Amino acid sequence: MAVVAAVLATTALQTTTGATPANAAPPPGACHDPEPAHSPVPAQPWAQQLLAPERAWPYSRGAGVLVAVVDSGVDADHPQLNRPGKVVPGRDFYLAGALPGAFDCVSHGTGVAGIVAADPVPGIGFHGVAPDARILPVRISDRDVGDQGEALRIDPQVVANGVRYAADQGAKVINLSLAGHDDFAVIRDAVAYATARDALVVAAAGNAQKDAGTELPSFPAAYDGVLGVGAVDIDGARLSASQIGRYVDLMAPGAKVLTATRAGGHSYVDGTSFAAPFVAGTAALVRAAWPRLSAAQVAQRLLATASPARGGAGSHAYGAGIVDPYRAVTDGLDPAKPAALPGYLPRPPDQARLDRAAAERATAGTAKWLTVAAVADLVLAALVAVVVPRGRRRRWRPGWASAVPAEPVSTEPPEQIFLVSEP
Repeated sequence: MAVVAAVLATTALQTTTGATPANAAPPPGACHDPEPAHSPVPAQPWAQQLLAPERAWPYSRGAGVLVAVVDSGVDADHPQLNRPGKVVPGRDFYLAGALPGAFDCVSHGTGVAGIVAADPVPGIGFHGVAPDARILPVRISDRDVGDQGEALRIDPQVVANGVRYAADQGAKVINLSLAGHDDFAVIRDAVAYATARDALVVAAAGNAQKDAGTELPSFPAAYDGVLGVGAVDIDGARLSASQIGRYVDLMAPGAKVLTATRAGGHSYVDGTSFAAPFVAGTAALVRAAWPRLSAAQVAQRLLATASPARGGAGSHAYGAGIVDPYRAVTDGLDPAKPAALPGYLPRPPDQARLDRAAAERATAGTAKWLTVAAVADLVLAALVAVVVPRGRRRRWRPGWASAVPAEPVSTEPPEQIFLVSEP
């Protein structure tokens, strides 16, 4: 049976452990080696601080949008996912039978679902992007790594069945946190089936990058209609393993991001697997705020509103930039055309005001000339006070200036003094 070459694109790094009791209840024998419980982490993660999706919540919280998490299942008992109706039963395509998908053995799918839609709760900084979105868990794997740490493979037919099921259930967003180098026709056809039903498919770009110059293939991210998502760290730099290629459409936090784990806790994880749900959650916000947009139009909106990244717009390493939930929801929020303004009607002049202004100008002019006349009278009086007494003393006889000498009086220079004797 053919298998997917690489699966569940993540290098999960758990840094917190604890002894909290397990809340999940997988069916007996369903988990090969269930991941132990983790402690809750109260700190607010850097990814939530960077994207701040709560800025968009006054306009959209993702209500009414069903997001399919095609993954390892989802622990529907997690305290941030257990609100009635948030996680629907879903389906398990990995194990035979009619099992639901609402349980998880390895926390991968629970982590993805938490980033999409975890509820905010007191005392915990972590929350999802679209807390009112509903989660459809579609279980297609048991675990993401084997006993020796190797990446496990998934039957491509199981993946395809899960994608088709999600589309048939009415999922408006389908998150595929998996990547492989091989192009399987059954998965390609299933993705086309979902996009034809107006589902926006979001896929991880993959974590197989070894250098900065080689473009590796990545499916399903490279399929038509799929948004491929790469990962950045807290500094906005591409995660070194995040793959580079034309299929990279957007970037999102994917290095040491905090997310939910099975049995009620949290852990820090790395990988494009956990960058993809930030985009899927943002797509849910947009689909709730703009219900008339098609999946293709939602994708276009996410690309157009992305924040600039280091690689520049359209680079194969960073795509259009880093997803921005607030701008994706709010840019051009009012689509109605502006109302027509009434015709301009000039107001009639206020004649009384104009008359008052003219009178004030006339008064000001009169005052100015009276001031000039008063100053002139003062100057004339001063001249009279000086001239009349002098004229009386001279009995009004004219005075003459001193006569100019006929020849200028010359002044002889002093006798020259020599400091040394003449020779």
